[in-house]
Amino acid sequence: MRVKLRRLREAHGYTQQTFSAVVGASRTHYTQIETGDKQPSLKLALRIKRALNYYGDDIFDNTMPVRK
Repeated sequence: MRVKLRRLREAHGYTQQTFSAVVGASRTHYTQIETGDKQPSLKLALRIKRALNYYGDDIFDNTMPVRK
């Protein structure tokens, strides 16, 4: 799961449905991106990052920190 992507979307007040409409993707496709099942195209990735005002490279990182 792409936790950072989900948290950023939620922090901006978007549901998956409203955010997918903003970036021009179906909700199903966006959900698959957020869960890590699919990779976004470069064009869609840039639209997602712009919509969230996020310019780092780790937004689509699937790794989660290990807790001890």
